[in-house]
Amino acid sequence: MLFNSQGNFKKFGLSALLLGGGFFLSKKAVDYLGDKITLSLITRKYDQNLWELSIATQRLTPNLLIENELRSHTNTYIERPIGTQRRFGYWGKILFNIAQLETLPTPDEVEVDTTTVIGPLAKKPLVLKIPILIGGMAYGLALTEGYKIAYAKAASRVGTATNTGLGPFLETERKAADKLIIQYPRSSWNKEEKILKQGDAIEIQFGQGANAGKGRTTKAKYINDELRKRLGLKEGQDAVTNNRLNEATNPKDLKSLVEYLRRLTGGVPIGAKIGAGKFLEEDLKILLQAGVDFISIDGAEAGTHKSFPILEDDFGLPTLIALSRAVKFWEKHNLKNKVTLLVGGGLASPGDCLKALAIGADAVYLGTAVLIAATHEQIAKVTPFFPPTQLAYETGKYKNKFNIEKGAQSLTNFFNATLYEIKAGIRALGKTSVKELSKEDLFTIDRDVAEITGIDLAFKELHRKNKFRNIQSKNP
Repeated sequence: MLFNSQGNFKKFGLSALLLGGGFFLSKKAVDYLGDKITLSLITRKYDQNLWELSIATQRLTPNLLIENELRSHTNTYIERPIGTQRRFGYWGKILFNIAQLETLPTPDEVEVDTTTVIGPLAKKPLVLKIPILIGGMAYGLALTEGYKIAYAKAASRVGTATNTGLGPFLETERKAADKLIIQYPRSSWNKEEKILKQGDAIEIQFGQGANAGKGRTTKAKYINDELRKRLGLKEGQDAVTNNRLNEATNPKDLKSLVEYLRRLTGGVPIGAKIGAGKFLEEDLKILLQAGVDFISIDGAEAGTHKSFPILEDDFGLPTLIALSRAVKFWEKHNLKNKVTLLVGGGLASPGDCLKALAIGADAVYLGTAVLIAATHEQIAKVTPFFPPTQLAYETGKYKNKFNIEKGAQSLTNFFNATLYEIKAGIRALGKTSVKELSKEDLFTIDRDVAEITGIDLAFKELHRKNKFRNIQSKNP
């Protein structure tokens, strides 16, 4: 029986009555408040009307409105994590060809070669299984040791390299990483011979897309004892990243530095990372004259731990423009298969990566996408009351809640899924190797993008320049 006694029935009836009454009263209250708010919005003059806030929001955008409020609250400056929210919309206007009759698609059972070589002319080239690298993200000055270990483990499992970033060297990261790129920073740490000799490549850091060439100071009060020891700082000493590399402020000294690093490491690839600026080609010339084996170009959509919004939003070349200009420079100087071209900055999807490779990059590096992928469901440990960065950053309140193995597995899954889609895309183009990709595989629906990249416009009749391709299945 639903109710086994009269008493229970009475209790149920009373509860139902109270619930119904409460609902009725709540509905009346909401209706009353709604009427009052609506009337105030449509009758009050603007100087007394709350809708003025909506106009301000539309005029300034919610992001700019909040940041201006933050500026009003401080007497110094604000620093925005992650990077710019600005998107230029170029990548979405680029599309791939479809192989079907004029070119046959590659059978699914045919393996796709994604092997990538960094510094092919170096004595000890860096050979990777995939054309995607983990970009430089600093331990201590940004991320926790746990995140760096998770990155290293995931990179090893999928056959790529991770990058130390501007933070101090971590023995635990080196142990977990099969391939590790050590950044040579604009600071005092990471320059000991015993550290540099452990790199599978060295990347001299001159700047980045989200922070231009600006320096950075982390105050001593935010540096714990372990981090201070790894940075090689004294108690009370700030961690300073200069806005220039003091030992290479002219081309002659830069060339000497590259030669020194090459001798010291026994011939691993020596490269450089730069933010892409207006005079990109001049920067590239200086680096090539110094004899680098690879160049990493960071576009304006790149992320960073903290930077001034003005540097994130208003400085540097968009990634697509930077890449396209670099590719033209590579073609003009016949650098393909000699000096490796890496690019990053706002790339997040398999399609973004494949398009960058087809335009002419030898490999791409991911940053923010990696951070998000490694966090994955562990975001629930901090949300909804705190942002995910409280789990990831060294100064985060919940940094000790991050599970390294779960993070490594989530990132491994992300890379494998991304690679699966990239291989599917290469097969859909009728090809079998990432090295076969070219601008011929692309077209665009936008005239500006066509001029920027040199790829074909979709609304013009096109004819293939290469031979008919018929890749056979392994099975008869």
